Amino acid sequence: MSSDVVLVGAGIVGACAALELRKRGASVTLLDPGPVPHPDASSTDISKLIRLDYGDDAFYCALMETSLAAWREWNQRWAAPLFHETGILVLSRAAMTRESFEGKSFELLSGRGHGLERLSADAISARFSAWAPEQYTDGYFNPQGGWAESGSVVFALFEDCARAGVDIRQGVRIRALPTAPARVDHVELESGERLFGGTIVIAAGAFTPVLVPDLADRLVPIGQPVFHFASPGAGFASPEFAPWAADIATTGWYGFPEHGGVVKVANHGPGQRVDPLGKRVVEPGREALFREFFRESLPALADQPVVRSRLCLYCDSFDGDFFIGRHPERAGLVLAAGGSGHAFKFAPVLGDIVADAVLGVTHEAAARFGFREKAGRKTEAARFSG
Repeated sequence: MSSDVVLVGAGIVGACAALELRKRGASVTLLDPGPVPHPDASSTDISKLIRLDYGDDAFYCALMETSLAAWREWNQRWAAPLFHETGILVLSRAAMTRESFEGKSFELLSGRGHGLERLSADAISARFSAWAPEQYTDGYFNPQGGWAESGSVVFALFEDCARAGVDIRQGVRIRALPTAPARVDHVELESGERLFGGTIVIAAGAFTPVLVPDLADRLVPIGQPVFHFASPGAGFASPEFAPWAADIATTGWYGFPEHGGVVKVANHGPGQRVDPLGKRVVEPGREALFREFFRESLPALADQPVVRSRLCLYCDSFDGDFFIGRHPERAGLVLAAGGSGHAFKFAPVLGDIVADAVLGVTHEAAARFGFREKAGRKTEAARFSG
């Protein structure tokens, strides 16, 4: 027995693609090592930013406007809201300029009617008292966007897949696909069982270059440190403490308000190249860098104990764009990867784009996200490249 689509990976991209394909009438078999959300998946954890802020990249901004509307619709159908539209605080130590990420984002979003609030140093201190006075002299508050309870979102979408009739198989892993440029019509499980499909979709995040080795020059697994610190209490809950990015394009720092008694802080930076099959360990010394940042910027967090740390794996594409499309030399194979640390927020539209690629529908993102040869290294606008 075969399905129209065999989809490998039940993270945020795989779950959304499976739902959209079922909506369009395709039979779908969804495979995942489980449990969902898998603790090693990039799309798990307690929170992810949902932001419109992409410098002067109007393409991503417009795509995110569509996605944001869908996040609001998702909230309406879930039993409890999992997307919290608290707004986003974007901070800059120096005055924003037309060349800075913050300045470009402010100009583009203001021009698109998003009603951003420019903030002076005094306004930042008065409104968001956890931040050290005078450290950030400029910035803005974007009232649109916020954060999502990421692991809970993945689980909710997984349940939607089950209700929609997706054939779900947890507790399975597949072997790497053969490298020969031939049609791909099945995957082989580690048990030796073969599952056949009209199209095979690999949405396995950082495991993608392991499963499709000929893409290892274009997709690279990168580990990023994430820490959950015990909340100090006053001043760190929303709305007094909004999801934030602090000179993110030149430092990588971003974080979230208190949730479940912890304050999550992470770094959207160069990270470390890792083997996704190996042990995930935050490099020694990383915690000290976080505490150094806190002493300068968020002093009340400087001595708070670590509740949990993890290495979040990105599937970095060489140019920071998603890698979604048909393999030109492997008929029947579609890639849905290259999240590069910023895919989660686009989940509602990425499902559509993957489904379009599977069904051969031309979509406007194909030229940017489709299969492409490796070129010069770059990142998305908010990524600190080191």
